[in-house]
Amino acid sequence: MDRYVKAVEYKRSGYNCTEAVLKAYSDLIDLTDDQIKAISSGFCIGMGCFLSTCGALIGANIVLGLLNKTGKRTNSFSSEMLKGFEAASGATICKDLKGIETGKVICSCDDCVKNACIVLDRELDKIKNM
Repeated sequence: MDRYVKAVEYKRSGYNCTEAVLKAYSDLIDLTDDQIKAISSGFCIGMGCFLSTCGALIGANIVLGLLNKTGKRTNSFSSEMLKGFEAASGATICKDLKGIETGKVICSCDDCVKNACIVLDRELDKIKNM
């Protein structure tokens, strides 16, 4: 099963967007549910009630940092994830994704979680091939 499917299932079962992404990769990052919730709790709802970066994208960046053991090129991998996420989702800021100011949702939380996992997997493949 693709990790994004698991992540969306976690989101639907009550995890916030950041938690859902971390939980989908928990077997690789070796974090317990309590640790995931502690790390992720401040990033839900766009870290500041819709005002900041999507929590799913933040979760993907946390996983990326934990799995890029050498730390080399983490910023460039993160930048590529951001670009890919924005292309797939239409924005990176929660309030824009949820249409807080426009009234038009451009990407659901489920789709944001899915897109974050897809761009993360793409960058993790690059790390494996370094």
